[in-house]
Amino acid sequence: MSVTDKIAARLPRVMDRGERPPVVAAVRLHGVITPQSSPVARNTISLQNVESAINRAFDNERLIAVALLINSPGGAPTQSALIAERIRELATKKHVPVLAFCEDVAASGGYWLACAGDEIYAHGTSLVGSIGVVSAGFGLNGLLDKAGVERRVYTAGENKVRLDPFQAEKPEDVEWLKGLHADLHEQFKAWVTERRGAKLSAEADLFSGEVWTGSKAQQLGLVDGIGTIRSVIAKRFPDAELTIAEPRKPLLAKLGFTGASTRSGDLVTQVLASVEERARWSRFGL
Repeated sequence: MSVTDKIAARLPRVMDRGERPPVVAAVRLHGVITPQSSPVARNTISLQNVESAINRAFDNERLIAVALLINSPGGAPTQSALIAERIRELATKKHVPVLAFCEDVAASGGYWLACAGDEIYAHGTSLVGSIGVVSAGFGLNGLLDKAGVERRVYTAGENKVRLDPFQAEKPEDVEWLKGLHADLHEQFKAWVTERRGAKLSAEADLFSGEVWTGSKAQQLGLVDGIGTIRSVIAKRFPDAELTIAEPRKPLLAKLGFTGASTRSGDLVTQVLASVEERARWSRFGL
């Protein structure tokens, strides 16, 4: 026996590449979907802050599937679409299935994300659906009147300041917003129909904005089954290793700093954003 062989015999045996277990990589998509984050809000989802985690999940040489862990009451439709499109792009490129798991809530934009999966699972108590469009704001013109403050806005273009929260609401602006909602709703419906197809039940109006439990959502074809990520993966891929890809956060963001200005206007905006984010979760008792 050569010296090399003797040394090798004394070393702990290392598994050959072919003996290493396959990997199912999971990505957490938790929070309100928004292009902006706030130091006073909980977790938020945007393409910018989750793309690195999505890329890492798909960039594994032993990958056999990707799982999406979704817990979101929804939010910005464009960010929902951009994230879903990125997931589908990588799934096609890597030729791996994507399994989506609805946790507490996968509603509105959260369900848009779930539809990026080839299969969707939920807990029986999950809240799923809300296939609709909503926007909300605050009418602050009365507040300015009480404070004795006069707001002055100068524009080129008569529709430049539609629905300004510091001005009285105009009926024509509300009608414009309803038309915008209708357009976005059609795009949402088209995406769900494209991804779910014949699985969808004709029993109920699935596009009314209604929310269902995971058990009812399965009956309606909004999800494929009831189960958690560990129970489903253990059954579908019993030899696989489950890894979690978390979105990376800058150190200052972890400490609650964003580098944003502390001007009073910015602070008001952040507080209102936090109230809006809180309201989205509160709709589902969370």
